[in-house]
Amino acid sequence: MEEKVLYQIKNLDRIVFRCIFNGSSVGDCDIKTIKMPTQTQMHIIAYLIKHQNEEVYQKDLEEVLNLRRATVSGVLHTMEKNNLIKRITDDKDTRIKKIILDEKAYQIFKKNSRKIKKIEKEISKDISKDDMRIFFKVINKMKDNLNEYATNNIEKNN
Repeated sequence: MEEKVLYQIKNLDRIVFRCIFNGSSVGDCDIKTIKMPTQTQMHIIAYLIKHQNEEVYQKDLEEVLNLRRATVSGVLHTMEKNNLIKRITDDKDTRIKKIILDEKAYQIFKKNSRKIKKIEKEISKDISKDDMRIFFKVINKMKDNLNEYATNNIEKNN
């Protein structure tokens, strides 16, 4: 077993994603006719559902997902092409577009939200509350460390 943090995080990420979309002992994906969205697309769908009573723009997604403008733009373009979202020109500023979920995205999210909840329960079973608290403390510290590292390297390169 590889004892590298980045390797373990990526490996866990792949297993979770496979459980959600490719079927596993946790259950098969019930949407056979729809091309499954990527992990980033699912994060965007979840964010848009959570903020459905607010106006959401690309810049909001860039910040919350910690992704570059070009990356988010490409993902949104693909989502629009696959009829998961619509981009509508803002009434106040025609240079920006609001991002609205299409009904197809709601359907995908709804069908997979039960599975995600079940996987969330499975992934943390037999782990004490204290261990989970430590896990979140450690993972948040890792994120802080990387954000600080990224900020320092951006300043040095400018």
